[in-house]
Amino acid sequence: MSSYDAIAELYDPWSASVVEDVAFYLEEARRSGGPIVELGVGTGRIAVPLGADGIHVIGIDSSRAMLEVCARRAALAGVTLDLRVGDLREPPVTERVPLVICPFRSLLHMHTDEDRLSVLGATHDLLVPGGRFVFDVFAPDAADIAQTQARWLEREPGIFEHAVWDESERTLTLTIRGDERGTTMALAWLSPGEWRHLLMRAGFEIEACYGWFDRSPYRGREDTVWIARRPSS
Repeated sequence: MSSYDAIAELYDPWSASVVEDVAFYLEEARRSGGPIVELGVGTGRIAVPLGADGIHVIGIDSSRAMLEVCARRAALAGVTLDLRVGDLREPPVTERVPLVICPFRSLLHMHTDEDRLSVLGATHDLLVPGGRFVFDVFAPDAADIAQTQARWLEREPGIFEHAVWDESERTLTLTIRGDERGTTMALAWLSPGEWRHLLMRAGFEIEACYGWFDRSPYRGREDTVWIARRPSS
């Protein structure tokens, strides 16, 4: 059972303010020509706009409840998505595609290099030669940790977050609560240098590492947005 099952109906209002990445991923999907695979598709925050643009999306998620919400959201938008329950380390996809995306820091659910390399290796195998893997992650700065450590903060009206940061283990234990629903999940972060090393170990070439979705250069802040390529030969 996924930790997201408990908040599937809460997820969209919880993430309502997260819109800055949609245009970026849409641009990348258009550039690829499709079809694409989205790892951690969730409720379709990215996939539905891509589908509405005519892009064929294969969406993978471990949470059945999130996929049920995604299917409803797609139906309301008149969009058809290919939704599949599965683990990001072993995605149930036999197709080969020009683009795989993993938005909204979903790779932080992988806690060991073994798991991270499993995802990266599986992704590499899904791509056609020259295909690209696009994802975003973060590593917190001291100010963010100080502002949020062990405090209940209202993220959206009636929806609260509680963050416990462990800088030595580089983990974030995040509790989300709203109405009578809630869940707790653990995320683990790496430095950009470590992500670069893992991507290269998995056989990728680094095309770009941005600091934000406006494609501005990475300048040492929290967020990194990666474009990695499977070599053409």
